[in-house]
Amino acid sequence: MSTSARALASCALTTLKRGAAMCCLCALPALAVDLMPTGDLGLVVERASGSLLQVNTSRHAILRRIEGLGDLSHASLVFSRDERFAFVFGRDGGLTKVDMLTGAIIKRVIQSGNSIGGAISQDGRIVAAANYTPGGVKFFDADSLELLAEVPTDSKVVGLEDSTDNRFAFSLWENARGEGEIWVADLSENPRAPRITKFPNIGKQPYDALISPDGRWYVAGLFGEKGVAVLDMWHPERGVKRALPDYGKTDPKLPVYKMPHLETWAMVGNLAFIPGVGRHEVVIVDVSTWQQVGTIPVAGQPVFVIARPDGRHLWVNFAFPHYDTVQVIDVEARQIIKTLQPGKAVLHMEFTPRGEQVWLSVRDSNRVEIYDTRTQTKRTELPAQAPSGIFFTPRAHRFGL
Repeated sequence: MSTSARALASCALTTLKRGAAMCCLCALPALAVDLMPTGDLGLVVERASGSLLQVNTSRHAILRRIEGLGDLSHASLVFSRDERFAFVFGRDGGLTKVDMLTGAIIKRVIQSGNSIGGAISQDGRIVAAANYTPGGVKFFDADSLELLAEVPTDSKVVGLEDSTDNRFAFSLWENARGEGEIWVADLSENPRAPRITKFPNIGKQPYDALISPDGRWYVAGLFGEKGVAVLDMWHPERGVKRALPDYGKTDPKLPVYKMPHLETWAMVGNLAFIPGVGRHEVVIVDVSTWQQVGTIPVAGQPVFVIARPDGRHLWVNFAFPHYDTVQVIDVEARQIIKTLQPGKAVLHMEFTPRGEQVWLSVRDSNRVEIYDTRTQTKRTELPAQAPSGIFFTPRAHRFGL
């Protein structure tokens, strides 16, 4: 081949490559339309209709309604570690796996008669469900929802939380002797044969629990007496200690209109901000000593006390009759800086991943409201059928959520 011929051939090949590259570039926008990242997705529970709303938090948009999930009157959910799947725990004992990309129900099993929540292991391979009826905890393979193991109890189970090293902690409301207990199930070696450690006599009627963001402290709230029960998951051999045994001890017993949800205790540095049971205050506890160090008066009986991701502010909602109110507390000043009234039955609040927005479910007004957390002003709202829990996918990367 002559030099000129080779030059012509090289030129033609270069032109073809450029053309192919341009075709690929032109195809990219069309391809991108079909792809959806999971990081700004979430689910809103529509408790009355047994459905979920899938939402996009960046666009303030409803993407689809997912139906057929049974009784969601006290539903909660967790996400797989890649944020691809949600595992929904229904009050009817249903465990449902939902694809966050397609909205499809991958599988649904009725694993008990009455379920109250669940958790997912540190490695994302095991999903656990806590049951009221018939009690006990069941462990499932996250891929197939195959039953791996069952831990029976002689009590309904509350406060199931995931911790480090594929361990789960949970509380027994009341055993056959009328006592509360905390159990730890270790599935790190063999998920089909959990190793159980039991801590008896931890207090009367533990009703809910939380795990601290670092997975260290498991804290069970007590309904039958004052105080909380604390287990150090780093040093379980030290046993369960009691904290706040004198809180409200000399005050008259007040009616409790709704029990606080402990999973959303706000923890900022060494301080925990705890809803006062039956009282119009947020209790401040130093977790290094588990001693009360202060209180913040609020509008009613707190249900959720949640911290903005940067820890600067707390957002608080309340039980009836103040369930139309939300208050914002400045952590540094320990003072209320804003009182909002979004509507009747503000049931849940959820921050976007970095905290620039907070989403509120307003059940009796059939809507979700979205607020700017810097100005505490409403940005927009979305229609929803009696919404309750709001869950965003970044929960996948945090303990106890």
